[in-house]
Amino acid sequence: MGPALCLVSAACFGAMAIFGKLAYSAGVSPEALLLVRFGLAAAVLAALLLLRPGLRHSPPSPAPVPHSGRVTAGVLGTAVGLGAVGYAAQASLYFSALELVDASLLSLIFYTYPLLVTVAAVLLGRDRLTPGRAAALVAASCGTLLVLLGSGGLDFNPLGALLAVGTSITYTVYILVSDTVVHRLPPVVLSALVMTGATFTLAVRALLTGGVDLGFGARGWFWLACIAVVSTVVAMLAFFAGLRRTGPSTAAILSTFEPVVTTALAALTLAEFLTPVQLAGGLLVLSSAAVLQARPARAGRRDRGTAAAPEDGRRDHAIPV
Repeated sequence: MGPALCLVSAACFGAMAIFGKLAYSAGVSPEALLLVRFGLAAAVLAALLLLRPGLRHSPPSPAPVPHSGRVTAGVLGTAVGLGAVGYAAQASLYFSALELVDASLLSLIFYTYPLLVTVAAVLLGRDRLTPGRAAALVAASCGTLLVLLGSGGLDFNPLGALLAVGTSITYTVYILVSDTVVHRLPPVVLSALVMTGATFTLAVRALLTGGVDLGFGARGWFWLACIAVVSTVVAMLAFFAGLRRTGPSTAAILSTFEPVVTTALAALTLAEFLTPVQLAGGLLVLSSAAVLQARPARAGRRDRGTAAAPEDGRRDHAIPV
């Protein structure tokens, strides 16, 4: 069941860009999408914590975890800040890019974040750069160039691509900061705090900019509910369940199924197709991401490593995005 749950989670996360495109076509603005998504997800998570008190406690771990210790006000403040600053900014960039570029292209550009996390971790002294991982980084960089340049100039929006790159960079910073608190709070509690922080920021922004238009029809609300429930809450809980059964290495590799789902659904529902060159670049990116995230299986017991932390940081905060 573990691998199946991880694949279900990846599929739910991968569908989010499609749901976003469909919500836009139903008259939903990016501002309304973000506010409703985080607000509804925070409410659902809060309800789960009330109905299932056991979720308020961290699951037992067979090995010591880094940064574990007493929960302090600083830890709680960092968790809320992750949502209020990091996640709100990352999601805003993501859905702004989604207005300008195809869902499949955005998904592949965004999935360069494991590469950026690896580079940042090496520069910060949190990880080591082995020859194999260096080769994976080079291959991923070449793949990213193929994804960006493979359109041949047709329907390519430079601003959208720049926003997509900004999404990946912002998410990289978010992961590195989240690594300081991800092991100190129960996953669902941490996710609820992050969602609450993001909701607060987006609500304040809405007040300062004159509010958001929530007058769209039932179709728009349906797609927003899909984003909040399917691509946020269900995706997160399925990943938690799969992670406990498979471990971080397997879960991280299986998560590369996410952009595959996005690309396939975009072709089926939105008539969006990648060129052969972009498909080849995407394969390089995903293969390299799998190699970079597979490290905990070999070295997780010797040192903490970064591959497990980014994956935990990403999913424990209920995000792909």
